[in-house]
Amino acid sequence: MTQSSHLAQLERKHRALDDELRSELAHANKNDVRIASIKRQKLVLKDEITRLRTGKPPEKHLLH
Repeated sequence: MTQSSHLAQLERKHRALDDELRSELAHANKNDVRIASIKRQKLVLKDEITRLRTGKPPEKHLLH
């Protein structure tokens, strides 16, 4: 897999998580654990996308 195709795949996954997050937030009985999980997954993907685009490691995020 080329770097550009890998980057495109990561961007598609990130957009899919955006859709999933919007859907979860639209529910009357929101699942906070699921929302937090989706946000963490999005952050991991965003960091990897940034690393591939810039060639630099992303700054560390403080997650508790």
